[in-house]
Amino acid sequence: MSTGSTKATLNGFENSLRPEEEQNKINEMRKLIGPLSGKLALYCSDASISRYLMARSWNVKKAAKMLKATLKWRSEYKPDEIRWDNVASEAETGKIYRSNYTDKQGRTVLVMRPRCQNTKSVKGQIKYLVYCMENAVVNLPEDQEQMVWLIDFHGFNLSHISIKVTKETAHVLQEHYPERLGIAILYDAPKIFEPFWKVAKPFLDPKTASKVNFVYSDDPNSKKIMEELFDMRLLESAFGGDDKADFDINKYAERMREDDKKLSSFWEKDDTSALSAQPTVVTTEPSLEPTNSESDSDALDVKVDKLSLDVDEEESPIEETLPGTDSTNENADRLKQCN
Repeated sequence: MSTGSTKATLNGFENSLRPEEEQNKINEMRKLIGPLSGKLALYCSDASISRYLMARSWNVKKAAKMLKATLKWRSEYKPDEIRWDNVASEAETGKIYRSNYTDKQGRTVLVMRPRCQNTKSVKGQIKYLVYCMENAVVNLPEDQEQMVWLIDFHGFNLSHISIKVTKETAHVLQEHYPERLGIAILYDAPKIFEPFWKVAKPFLDPKTASKVNFVYSDDPNSKKIMEELFDMRLLESAFGGDDKADFDINKYAERMREDDKKLSSFWEKDDTSALSAQPTVVTTEPSLEPTNSESDSDALDVKVDKLSLDVDEEESPIEETLPGTDSTNENADRLKQCN
């Protein structure tokens, strides 16, 4: 992220702070967080801290509390250690994947197809989502902090979604990947999706909800939106583009295994390189004395009890899960449908 513009668009909203004001808040955040090392130091770049500040409307205390919760989560959940072979079974139908093209701003594109849901495991689905997010982030260019979501609603029905998974998804994305979403395109969402959207929308931060765009293939204005965002020669035909190639799980697995090497290389940087990349790190005054009850839980403690994200049940309740997904034949049929 560039801190040299007063109208930066990390979150799609005008940044009202001058560069020096933003840097001062980043430095305040570093004081509240205290000295870090290893992966956590790498994670807390100026750009990353700015995203948390933006997510909390530049309130330093609230942003620091949010970031510390993420650091605790990353220490326990270890998203940077998830690899393709840990989640391959969730990916086989192409329900979420990183496209091999970007938008015109160079942002990573994640494609999602609800009809291709193939498991009932809440933990498994969230783990795969986290893997996809980590993969998308590591593939962002240096001048970008956000990504694009393309959600293909062809063949969709309400059995393809789960309220429980939706709530967990909203929690993980909003609390631990703030301001990562640039725009979400919901393509050809049917009328039956409207009731679900009314239920799901309250789980979303208003700024996040404002980034959701409903686009329809029979709407000329929608076509203009897609043409402004993408090179139509590269865009998949499911979204009105010219590329008619189907998702190929074998080719995608090869790409992801190569990306896993990139991910490992990034997180294996030593502490010295992490600190040298962050010249504004404040190592004195590692913490501030609590001034109110909001600060009571601010201390970073990586040895706390398991997060609530680690739900006890491996499967969601029957009324919230996908019917018939444990049938081999139905899985095969779903794979054909997704292609």
